[in-house]
Amino acid sequence: MLTSLAVLASLAVSAAPAQAAVPVAGGVYQLKVTKSGKCLDVVNGSLDNGAQMQQWGCSGSAWQRFTVVSAGSGLYTLRNVNSGRCLDVPNGAATSGLRLQQWGCGDGLKANQLWRFTASGSGTYQVISNATGLCMSDEGASTADGAAIIQETCTANTNKQWAFETSGGRTWPSTPDGFASTGGGTTGGAAGATVTVNNYADLVRYATASAPYVIRVNGAITVSPYGTEIRVASNKTIVGVGTSGHIVNGGFFLGAGVSNVIIRNLTIRDTRMADDDPGDDAYDYDGIQMDTAHHIWIDHNHIARMNDGLIDSRKDTSYLTVSWNILAENNKTFGIGWTENVTSRMTIHHNWTRNTNSRNPSTDNVAYAHLYNNYLQNVSGYGNYARGASKMVIENSYYENVKDPYYRDDAAQLRQSGSICVSCSGQQETGGSAFTPGSFYSYTLDPAADVPSLLRTYAGPQADIGL
Repeated sequence: MLTSLAVLASLAVSAAPAQAAVPVAGGVYQLKVTKSGKCLDVVNGSLDNGAQMQQWGCSGSAWQRFTVVSAGSGLYTLRNVNSGRCLDVPNGAATSGLRLQQWGCGDGLKANQLWRFTASGSGTYQVISNATGLCMSDEGASTADGAAIIQETCTANTNKQWAFETSGGRTWPSTPDGFASTGGGTTGGAAGATVTVNNYADLVRYATASAPYVIRVNGAITVSPYGTEIRVASNKTIVGVGTSGHIVNGGFFLGAGVSNVIIRNLTIRDTRMADDDPGDDAYDYDGIQMDTAHHIWIDHNHIARMNDGLIDSRKDTSYLTVSWNILAENNKTFGIGWTENVTSRMTIHHNWTRNTNSRNPSTDNVAYAHLYNNYLQNVSGYGNYARGASKMVIENSYYENVKDPYYRDDAAQLRQSGSICVSCSGQQETGGSAFTPGSFYSYTLDPAADVPSLLRTYAGPQADIGL
């Protein structure tokens, strides 16, 4: 394994000890061979066809994680999370000792990419090629990093027994946590059909439809006219396929009464107007704007370089969870308010805000604002600001080179615990009892010291979401 990848793997954050599981379609696993205790790994973390398979110390890195995809009749493909390519027997040759590789997936039609799993050992399985009848094996029963992964005659030896482990990285549920999970919950378009789009006309067609849809965005879609915010209707999931889904030169708008919407795993970018610098006031080109919408989940997106806000939660938008996003390179980051009512509930956690100025977020008249495990980096204007009658709770966040990391108006309540400020200046002000988030939903805090490395690894679009 290249040194740089080995270092990156050492920085990967594990959620919990890995546990062996019965492999099921849709599951994402590390495959650990019993003999050496090492995991199936793509050499150098390559994205290319023909990259060979080896064993390496288990790190939970994306190139060690495989999605089990059903091909019917008890057969499966093993799709690498990092590359999107499938475990493959070169040319389907029935040669014992042949080293396995990854290759572009053949939609379950390539016999040399089909595998079956047969119990062998304790909680472990033989991984058997349907094309050749040979088993995936650690060559020579080696215990060394870098040993080849081959196919050979099936035996009960421990170098052919593989545990399917469910952790080592983070797994991502299809429904939200936080306030978006309360008051009836948020399921997006799960009740409807799933469609895949790669052009603007189809994206608009399904996003604005009255029927529920799960809309998979597979590719970069350019919005026209420039700066348009697509008007999303209720009961929609709009999700990028792996890291491929980009919305370019536009964003999304959720109007009054729109509910049950998931916007996930997308890169939303680039509506800047050169004639509107530095204020970004003349053109209202937001990444995501919500006006009195409810039950919304904004998750694992990368939103950058928009001509107004990256996210605007306006008026009485409520039951909102914003999680695991990268919010970057903008003047206005995340504005909340534009209302005299104090009814909104929102959870903002595990977001990486970097190289921004104001509204990080600016939170006005929010009944319950729960912010935790966020990473604010290089913020020149101000950080977390509780305004009006807001009640804000901040927990275990990390502030690096931030002006005014957190503070409040006299009427607002702000309670903070466990956060870290490094090279910060200005206000770190709290006051009032605010509220107790745990009385509304359960959640788990990561240590503040872990937040930068955690979000560098897992914030923004993920290769194993939307597949």
